[in-house]
Amino acid sequence: MSLHGEYDPQNIFAKIIRGEAPCYKVYEDEEVLAFLDVFPQSYGHTLVIPKRAAARNLLEVDGDSLSKVMAVVQRVAKVLVAELDPAGVQLAQFNGAPAGQTVFHLHMHLIPRYEGQALEAHAANKGDAQVLTELQARLQKRLAA
Repeated sequence: MSLHGEYDPQNIFAKIIRGEAPCYKVYEDEEVLAFLDVFPQSYGHTLVIPKRAAARNLLEVDGDSLSKVMAVVQRVAKVLVAELDPAGVQLAQFNGAPAGQTVFHLHMHLIPRYEGQALEAHAANKGDAQVLTELQARLQKRLAA
């Protein structure tokens, strides 16, 4: 899929926003949703998406929605660092299939990085449901504080 095209309201993230598909939600407000990636590249891999902007990528999102997403990206990154103590945090965002985008709804990846640990391949291995549920509870608790 190229950088240009029509937004598909049936993409998985749109379904998650509407409550038609489950997710491991860690944060939500009127504008932004953050949830654990079910195919994590690293322990704590979290996605942050706009809820109201029907934007496929960075080129299509309005500035107001993007600024709200980025404020949540920063807040969640701070919580990931405080809760998981990674050596670093990688922020990734892909635009178009050739760049690695697989879901065509704007989203930011927050990927904790740990010393001596390589990243899993993007979207390769599904995370363990119990591990994701336990981590979801830890992050929700810290975000609510």
